[in-house]
Amino acid sequence: MGGQDYLDGQTLLIDKPLEWSSFQVVNKLRWLIRQQFGIKKIKVGHAGTLDPLATGLLLICTGKSTKTINELQGQIKEYTGTITLGATTPSYDLETEFDAQYPIDHLTEEAIYAATKQFEGQIEQFPPVFSALKKDGKRLYEYARNNEEVKISPRIIEINEFEITAINGVNVDFRVVCSKGTYIRSLAHDFGKALSSGAHLSVLRRTKIGEYSVENAITPQAFEKLLEL
Repeated sequence: MGGQDYLDGQTLLIDKPLEWSSFQVVNKLRWLIRQQFGIKKIKVGHAGTLDPLATGLLLICTGKSTKTINELQGQIKEYTGTITLGATTPSYDLETEFDAQYPIDHLTEEAIYAATKQFEGQIEQFPPVFSALKKDGKRLYEYARNNEEVKISPRIIEINEFEITAINGVNVDFRVVCSKGTYIRSLAHDFGKALSSGAHLSVLRRTKIGEYSVENAITPQAFEKLLEL
């Protein structure tokens, strides 16, 4: 594939590594394409952010394909991961330190399986305060980091499927199919509340966006090697 192909538009399936931001992936691929083909300017963007502690499918659009980003962002998504019961964090994942411990002795496997039911279908969800959503021109995480109070409005999202795939002590493995705008971190936090306990998201992997699957994705390192062929 030549430089013109990337300018004309490609949708690249990238398996985002742990601790990379989505922005870092975009920058890396843009730099690689420009270097390899001597292109001065090329548009590169992603269709849906993954948090640094998440891995999995990131759709990277180049050139004219960046016009399809909004459409791709609206697709149904599938995630797998682990919710850890008994403790919460301000960010609802492991990006921040634990802020509270909760009882877990009362939890049964039956209760854990049953709790998924109340999240299926259209539900109201509060986004995490540690998120990049904007309110009054500032990102929510800016308020959170300054310990400023901020009122967040809930959003209507849809959980098509919420399946528990394994329970190992306090670690609950799951698979979720959901609409655009769903925060799996918020789902983990609310799941803990539903069990009269607390919880945080400890592992997250995006496995599908619409018809695109992470099974067909490659790492940024593998993409770099492909370019050199």
